[in-house]
This record gives sequence, C-alpha cells and structure tokens, in this order.
Amino acid sequence: MRAIFFYLLAAMTVSAAEPLEWKHVQQFEVAQPGLIKLSLPAETLNAARPGLEDLRILDATGSEMPFLIERPARGVAVEHGAKKFGVNLAGRATVISIETGVAQPIEAVTLETPASGFIKAIKVEGSRDRESWQTLSDGQPIFRQPSGASQLRVAIPEGVWPFLRVTVDDRRAEAVPFTGARLHAVTEAPAPEELLPVNIVERVENDGQTRLALDLGAAHLTLASLRLESGELLFTRPVSLAIRQVAENAITERVLARDTVYRVAVEGFPSAERVEVPLELNVPGRELLVLVDNGDSQPLKIPTVRATRRPVYAVFLAPQGGAYRVLTGNPRCGAPRYDVASLGGRLKDAAVSPIRLTALANNPAYAPAEPLPEIQNLGAALDVAGWSLRKRVDIARAGVQQVELDLDVLARADPSFRDVRLMRDGKQRPYILERTSIQRKLTPDISPANDPKRPTVSRWQIKLSKARLPVTRLTCTTPTALFRRQIRLYERPTDERGERYDRHLGQANWVRTPPAVSGTLSLTFDTSPLTDTLMLETDNGDNPAVELQNFAVFYPVTRVLFKAPAEPATFLYYGNSSVGSPQYDLDLIAPQLLAEEKTIGTLGAEEQLKKSPVGELLQLSNTRSVVFWVALALVVVVLLVVIARLLPKNPQDS
Repeated sequence: MRAIFFYLLAAMTVSAAEPLEWKHVQQFEVAQPGLIKLSLPAETLNAARPGLEDLRILDATGSEMPFLIERPARGVAVEHGAKKFGVNLAGRATVISIETGVAQPIEAVTLETPASGFIKAIKVEGSRDRESWQTLSDGQPIFRQPSGASQLRVAIPEGVWPFLRVTVDDRRAEAVPFTGARLHAVTEAPAPEELLPVNIVERVENDGQTRLALDLGAAHLTLASLRLESGELLFTRPVSLAIRQVAENAITERVLARDTVYRVAVEGFPSAERVEVPLELNVPGRELLVLVDNGDSQPLKIPTVRATRRPVYAVFLAPQGGAYRVLTGNPRCGAPRYDVASLGGRLKDAAVSPIRLTALANNPAYAPAEPLPEIQNLGAALDVAGWSLRKRVDIARAGVQQVELDLDVLARADPSFRDVRLMRDGKQRPYILERTSIQRKLTPDISPANDPKRPTVSRWQIKLSKARLPVTRLTCTTPTALFRRQIRLYERPTDERGERYDRHLGQANWVRTPPAVSGTLSLTFDTSPLTDTLMLETDNGDNPAVELQNFAVFYPVTRVLFKAPAEPATFLYYGNSSVGSPQYDLDLIAPQLLAEEKTIGTLGAEEQLKKSPVGELLQLSNTRSVVFWVALALVVVVLLVVIARLLPKNPQDS
C-alpha cells in the first residue's frame, strides 16, 4: 500500500482544474490520508455527463486528484443446454431427469415446451450421485398464458449439481410435453446494489395496456431491479420497459427489456409471486416507461414502483485530510487521463468509505447559461403564403416546450406532419416531432343504420367529431354470450363525379364462447378514414342480431418539442400538402432536449388564413359534380329534341 501511496503522490502533478467551467459542486470531508472509495450519489451521476468525462475531484488547495471509476455489475449468466435430458410419466406427475454437465454453480433452470395455456406446480431436486436427493424448490409455478405471459424459469439456491430432477404436478390438469432444459450458471460473485427512490409521474390506461412513466430521479443510472407493487391477489402480466429516443428527427419509444410479473396460486400449494424484474439496464435519461399488457383483464393496480441501482465508485488516494470538492457539469471538457488507471486491479477491492457528499449546488464561480445554448433560437426565414391554417402556441415560461397536437391539427395537417411549422417573426423555430404510444380515447355518436333490403345485416353508423382523424383502433362491447361474426368497417366518400363508393377501413373475425368474461371487440384500422362517418356491419345469417354498445375510437398522441421564450408569440402553421418535411440540425442534440425539464404548452383557436387544400378539393369536387350533372342534363335534352325531330309526323296533324 505504501508503494501505491507514493506512486499516486507522484501522479498528482496535475494542473488545478478551473472551477469557472463547471456548473455544479459538492463537498465532502476526509478524516485522514489514505485510500478513499467514494460512492457517487445518483444526483452526481445525473449532473455529470454519461461517461463521467466531466467529473473532477479537488482537494482543499484546489489541486486535481487522480481517480479511478469503478462500475460493479452482475456477472453475465451463462446458459448451458442439458448434457442429458429424459422425461417419464409417473402416475399423476411428469418426472424430468437432467444430467447437467455443468461445473459452475447453477442458479436457475428453464424448461422448454411447445404447450400453451397451462399452469403447473413443480418440485426441483439436486443430487451429486443420483442416490441422495436434496429439495431445492417446491411448489413454484410454471405457466404459459394465451395473453403472452410466460414463466418457465425456476430459481434454485446456487450450487454445483451434476444431476437435477424436476417433478411436474399433473393432478389437476393433463400432462404437457417437455422437450429440453436450459441451465443458468453463475460466473461471478453478486454485485452490490443500492435502493433508488422512484416516482410515478404519469399513468395512462390505454385499452388493454397500463402505461407508467417513472422518474428515476437521475439520468445515467444502471438499474439492477424493478419491483411493481400491487395488491391484486391473482394476476399474470407481460411487462415491457422502454425509453424515448430520437430517430430521423422524431422521438419514438424503444423497448429495452421484456419480462413477466405474476402472483398465482396452484391448488394445493402456497401462492407464489414474482413482481420484481431483475435487470442490468443502463438508462440514459431519468425517465423510464413501464408498459403492462392487461389483455382482456382489468388494468393492474400498481400504486408503487421500487427500484435498485448499481453503485458507481470513484477511488482515489487522499494525501491529507480536510475538505474536498466534486465538480460536475462541464459539457465541453475532455475526459481526464490519469496514470492510476493501470492500478485498477489493485484498487477496486478497497472497502467503500463511509463518506457522504453534500447536496448538489451551483458553483458560485460559475455564470449559469440558458438551457441548451447550442439550440439556435430561430431558423431560416419562410414564406407562409402557402399555408391555410395556424394556431397560436400559448407558452407559460421560457425554455423547452412540449405541445400536444390537438384534433384540429391532426385532422387538417398532412398525415406525415411534413407541413407543420413553428414560426416567430417570419422565421422558423426548429422542433422535434414525438410520436408516442399514448392512445387518446374518443366517444363517437352511434346510431342504427339497418337497411330494410338486407334484413340479416346489422349495421351501425359511427359519427366522428371531424373528418380525416388519424384513428387507429375501434372498440365496442356486447352482452351477447355466444356468437361468431365477421365484422366489416368502411366509409362512403364521394368520387370526382360526386358518387359515393365503399372504402374499406378494416375487418375482424369476432368469436365469443362461454365462459369468456370479456365481450370486447378491438378492430385495428387498415387505413385512416377520409370522412367523419363510418359504417360497421355484420351479417347475422340465420342467427339473432348481436347487440353492440360502449363504442370508442383511439388515436395516437403526437407532440412537438422545441425551445422558445414566452414572447413574442409563436404560431404553429399547418395545411399545406405541397411542401416537404423540414430538416433541422436540432436532432443532433435531441437527447439533451428530451432530458431537459419541459413546460407544457397549449394550442389556441384555429385561424383560417385561406381556403384549405382539403376544402378547395371538396369545393372543386362539388363543382365538377354540378358541371357533370348539368352537362348530362343538356345532353339528354338535346337527344330528346333530335329524336323528336326524327320521328314521323302524325297524319292527323297535317
């Protein structure tokens, strides 16, 4: 250790860092000289850059301390196929014999089966000689549900087991086939983890999906686990974890991990649960989306989410006791290059020092800059004479803004939103388009529209609030318990001659048989409608008509993110199908834009600048229709006159 001490003292001939260039500072006290292993709080990681390139440690004299960053992580579990695998039916049980062929400790076994729609309780035993067996797990469930929820992995105490025996209880349901097993071996010691406070900042109940937006409190964290607290007694749910990311000048959602949570009870065995999802997940931002697939079940009530994270350590040698500082928040500095990195293998085993950093504070020597100074306030000039509509954007305060496009914009803008522009003083304001997985619900007006000439057909007219809405899904319910119907959805727009035609929007094969609990139809649109009137119909054949109720349609939420002051006014222009999509350099720093605190803006009333292209098209269509029928009438009159002249005259008339 003394050699390391003198080596580090020699390495500390580093010029003092310039505090003026760092935004944030934290302090801590070192009681005496020696090796320090400092656990960095989440707020420090959030304030620093993702790779900690801007982290600096200064002693009381302002000298920069060389340090080493240590990021402990769970060892990668190695999967092995079973060396030998055999299955036997023994009375009301399926007995699976496994010769592992694995020399490392085994922590779990996953069974493979093509079966679906089952739940079984299993018992796992381990042996080293095939003579004496030790129970490792008893009564744990395995299942696969039609909803997609699946649990075929069973955890066992870590140990080296040359032989495993799995007994599947078949007393309450017929046996299912098993075709193989995967063994999960442990390669490293468990990594440390720390509790992480998590807040649910948004909860959206889509049809069939619960969407939670979690605030992790900091960015650049590595999650070790996520626990979904629920008071429900019995449930199985597929769960996806996602983040918002930027792709092609738009914000989308990317799934990082998928798993299943459950609380189930197999008759004769204690209830079992798995509500904690193990992870080793690097989350770049402070927001994490949890998507719970409810299928036809009621939304899963999740009042609380708990998480753990992997700690990050800064290891350095303090030459003396006293006050030290940690600096973060320099977006332009380079990563430090210290000679101590070569000693990483000798330093990482040091014990964690019981030192706490003070709360993150602004560096008093730093002059705070405006948020995201890299973003140019205004873009290129633009002549908006070709745009037909606009809305004022109501902004509460300066900074990064988030505005949801309302129904007016969704209905009258180009479907690709290529005509959307944000303008101020004749110049464009660059923005990022965010397409979310959030679904807004609309309740349409419903009326029967049966045709007396087609007595076996049930038909409903669905009236939307606007034409050309980008709706993607229609749902309705029925109290009818038993039926099978082919459902067709269409509309009847007019062509250039003013004649109506059937335009297909979607179809579904709907079957309901007892004891199904849910009687909900979910029909996905193949294309967006052009009109505000939709028709849903089904042929009942020789069966009674199906009763439908509780109609709803859904559309995806689209937002724009941009930076703007409260004044002068910003306007959102739309209604110009002849322009291409804008190309802004803003996407180069879109992750920073997404991570900034956002103010929710709203759109004002719609202003008509000129006749919209859609209105002009409809007017042109109506004009053509009138011209067509007038011309046809004139042709008929002329033909009648010609025919009358060609007919022979009556002799009595002469």
